[in-house]
This record gives sequence, C-alpha cells and structure tokens, in this order.
Amino acid sequence: MNVRLAGTSLLVLALAHPALAEDEKPTKLDAIVVRDGLTDVELKKSGRAITVITGEQIEKNQIRFVSDALRLVPGVSVSRTGANGGLTQVRMRGAEGNHVLVMIDGVEANDDGQGEFDFGSLIADDIERIEVLRGPQSTFWGANAMAGVINIITKRGERGAPVSTARTEIGTDGTLMGAFSTRGGGENYDYSLSGALRRSSGFNISDLGNEDDGDRNGTLNGKFTIDLSPETSIDGTLRHVNRRTDTDPQDYDTAKTYDASDYSKSREFYGSVGITNESLDGALTQKARFSGNDIYRFNRTEAMGDSWNDGNRYNATYQASYRFDDLEGQVHQLAGGYEWQRETFSPSHLSQTFARNSHSLIGEYRGEFLDQFYLNGGLRQDWNDAFDDAVTWTLSGAWQIPDMETRLHASIGTAVTNPTFYEQFGYFPGRFIGNPNLKPEESLGWDIGVEKSFFDGGLVVDVTYFNQNLENEIATVYNSSFLATPVNRSGESKRQGVEVSATVDFFNGLTSTASYTYVDATEQTNAGGPRLQEVRRPRHSGSIDAAYVFYDDRARVFAEAVFNGKMQDVVFATFLPPRVTLAGYTLVNVGGSFKVNDTMEVFGRIDNLFDRDYEEVYGFNTPGITAFAGLKATF
Repeated sequence: MNVRLAGTSLLVLALAHPALAEDEKPTKLDAIVVRDGLTDVELKKSGRAITVITGEQIEKNQIRFVSDALRLVPGVSVSRTGANGGLTQVRMRGAEGNHVLVMIDGVEANDDGQGEFDFGSLIADDIERIEVLRGPQSTFWGANAMAGVINIITKRGERGAPVSTARTEIGTDGTLMGAFSTRGGGENYDYSLSGALRRSSGFNISDLGNEDDGDRNGTLNGKFTIDLSPETSIDGTLRHVNRRTDTDPQDYDTAKTYDASDYSKSREFYGSVGITNESLDGALTQKARFSGNDIYRFNRTEAMGDSWNDGNRYNATYQASYRFDDLEGQVHQLAGGYEWQRETFSPSHLSQTFARNSHSLIGEYRGEFLDQFYLNGGLRQDWNDAFDDAVTWTLSGAWQIPDMETRLHASIGTAVTNPTFYEQFGYFPGRFIGNPNLKPEESLGWDIGVEKSFFDGGLVVDVTYFNQNLENEIATVYNSSFLATPVNRSGESKRQGVEVSATVDFFNGLTSTASYTYVDATEQTNAGGPRLQEVRRPRHSGSIDAAYVFYDDRARVFAEAVFNGKMQDVVFATFLPPRVTLAGYTLVNVGGSFKVNDTMEVFGRIDNLFDRDYEEVYGFNTPGITAFAGLKATF
C-alpha cells in the first residue's frame, strides 16, 4: 500500500507541474530501434510488447546486475538464491525460466544442459541497451523463446571519438569491484573492449551455521566492425565469464539449509563473426553469421561429491531482406532466412557426449501503410533430429491513431521449447532417469494493448492484456521408489494477466517510471486434474523509480521501490507439505552521483534501505542493507 501511495503522489506532482511551469518542455528522445523480427524496426511501429532499458538508465541508477534492472520491467519476475551471484532465475508472464531466450550480442546464452540462463553471472557493465520482448517469439528467435526474449546489446565504439573509462568501488559484505572499457575507431572501423572484476565475501545464506558464502566474477567483452567497402562490412564479438560461487545444500528431511564447503565454478565463452552487404541503394540487405558458445560448469558438494558438465552450441545463419516503397506511400519488406544449429553436451556422470542438430527456414513480411498502420508476420519450419519437428507462426500489428497521441498494438503467435539435454539423457543412479522420447513443449499466446501519451509526450502510459497456454508441458514425476523421470503432461497450463507501465518526463530534471503486473499462472497435472498455482510467480508485482538531476546536471539522486507479492514455492523435503507460501515484500533502494569535473564522478547506492527481511527462494536467506560507493574516471 505504501508503494501505491508513493506512486500516486509522484504522479499527482507530475500531472500538476505543467500548470505551474508551462514554459517547460518534455525531453525529446531519438527514435528507438529494436529487433522484433528478422529485421529491425522503430519501437513505435512494433505491435509487440517491448520494454527497452538503456545503458544510460543502468549506469545512472548504479545497477550492477542485469537481473536487478529486469525487476523494473512489467511481466518479469526474478528469483535469486541467496546473495548477488547466486543462481538467479528470470521468468516472464508466468512461464518457466527455460521459456525465456537470452541473447548477448547476437549469441544465444541459455545453458545447454538446463535450457535456461543463470542471471547470477551477468554483470550490468558496458551495456548499450536491453530489449525485453514479451510473448511467444519462436518464429524469429527459435526454441526457448516461448515466453519472450531478453536481447542484450553491449556498447560499440564511436568512430573518430575514442574514449576510455575506469571504475572502482567498495561495498558491504567485503565487496570490491573494478571495471574498465575502451572504445573508438577510425574512418572505416570501430572497436570496443571492456572488463569487470567483482569479489564479495558474502553473508550466510543458510538457516543453520554462520559461514559466509561469497562470489567472484570476472567478465571480458569485446566487439569490432570493419567496413570492407561502402556496401560490405564484417563484425565480430567475443565474451568470456569466469565465476566461482559458494553454495549451501538443503536437508531433504527438514528443508533447512545448512553450512557446507560446497561451491560451483563456471567458464563461459560466447563468440560470433558476421558479414553484411547492402545493395540496390540499400533496398537489398544480406547477412550471414556464425556464432557459438562453450559453457563448462563444475560443482563440488560434500554430500554428492564432484560433478561437471560441458555444453556447446553452434549456429550458422543466412538471411536476405528486400524493402520497397510503392507510389502511394506504402512500405513493404520481405525477408527470408536459413538457420543451422548443432548442440553437444558432456555430463560427468555419463561417459558419453550427446549431440543433436536442427535446420530451420524462416520467412517474414513487414508493411507500413499511410504512416499509421504497421504489420509484421512470420512463419518458421524446424527440422529436428532428436525430437519432433515444429512449425511456428506469428502476426503483430500497431495503429498510431492520427491526432490522438494513442497507439494500439497487438500480437499473436505460437512457440516451442525443446527438451533439455538433462531431460532427455540425464542420469543419477537411484534419483533421476532421462526420457529420450520427450516432445517439445508447445504454446499459443496473444496480447493486446493501448499506449497513450499525454502533455506532448510528458506522460506515456501503456496497458496490455496477455493470454497464453502451454501444452506437452515437461514435468518431473516420481514412482513408488521415489525415482524421478520427466514426462510430457497431457493437460494444459494457462497464463493470463495485465501489464501496466508509465513514464513521466515533464521537465528537465525530474523523471519517473512505474510498472505493475498481474499474473494468473496455473499448471494442470494432467487432463481433468486439479490446477495449481505456478511456483515463484507472484500474482501481483510492480516497481516505481524517480530521479532528479540538478546543479547544472552535475548532481543526480534517485530512489526506487520494487514490490513482489506473496507466491508459492516448492519444499524439497520428504516429510513436509510439498509447498509453502512466501510472504510478499517491498524493497527500497536509493543512491546518487556527483560529477566532480569533466573526467571524474563519485557515486553511491544503498539497497534494501529499510532492512526488509524476505525470501525469494524457500530456505535461502537474502541480504539485509547493502551499500557501495565508488569513483569513475573518463578520459
């Protein structure tokens, strides 16, 4: 309730301001271009539900992990095991974590074995923007894009304008962090290189004992573009993450977490190289790209011993698009593409490397009519050698109503999520047996929304309703000997809800954003069986943040509140009820920065200002008040 009152008060102040200062004008922003298909488009012309988080927003609010930035996005829920660096799952619109596809500079980053991406390893450093596409996106992005796509683009160099930055900071729980970046370029090339190292002694995440659980993360990222001619360019990316995180196990009789010398390590490599050619005065664009990842994970546990796995994914794509304008001001664009993918997975508990291959054909149409109607549609055929083939389709549209500052948007489509390697081939004696006969999960989803601008864009509000089902859901079942195996359920899971977002920017200095999400996500054990609420998906969630810039734009202060409603979680204990309800919570974070001169800036941030006690995952403690302060130099 306090968060709602705070948001209402801020909105009232913003609405009242034009009457007090009519001479002020809202900030005008450049057109935002996003990738919502095979080709890019201006955000206002997309019919899909998209939120863009800029690197400037991340830096100004001193956000250190991408997962914390995603907490401010409607339709997104975040669950973290313990402290920063611990296993962090992101779910979208009530779906599972492996229903969200994560791309980093055009390379798929989802784990090959588990199918989802652990956001605990993703430091929010040197990011240009994050595009969050909600709803089924498999037609253009492939499997795992059932609930949406999180597309992360890091910064590239600006030609003729070299710049380097260095940042150092210190914080509570023995946290130390340093980061650097250098970017620039010449007449026909640009480059970018960045790195970040973060260490934390952590705190005790377990219910029993007093051992601190720390984390270490080192990340390197680079990219380049070279113009071979005025029409042709090549580009490349390379990313490496080296990480170690302390963990604690749970007792299977009491579900209590206890101290142990357990830890996990990972080495992640992502890379790509591509070529782009434009001809016919830019009407025809051809792109080819080869990308790959290598993810190695090692786990040490006192109870189960050591285990490891190594997964690789390779992609080769080609696409061509042709754009033409007719005599009546209409714009049409046709695109087609081919994709080849090979995945391999080597687990320590089986002396065998598993592999699977797929081939895909994709087609896209994009149309613009009368400078107000915008359409996008696509069709995809996947041929898989390890499970059933799949066909997916999508259609979206937007209508910018003339002279009303109102935009209607809607989308509908199908999506699939392939079985993971663990689900197909996993094996733990006496505990888990894989199922190589699994089918891909299937889904149909749609959304419709309205975006309304007030006061010449000073206030923008968007309200979207979404509805999506899930068939052939892959779930783990147990036999009488408590041996687990995954199966395709015959029932249907359903998700629906409402997403609301608002942006306020009435005058230079004060800005604010707010979001609210209602999600009704239920799973059905089998056809005709009872429906259960999906775990770790709150029905109600939201956020509000506000920032004020003053003193000739040299000083900035901000505050944000993140609300997470009560939700259910699974209890992994033999003699306890299988589920528990986690209480809702609100976290308040504050901070600020000050530019000492043109090259030096000091900053600081306090998270969980009121020391709120809360749980995101049952059995794991979460941090109390945390703070950090630091210095940034630009030269």
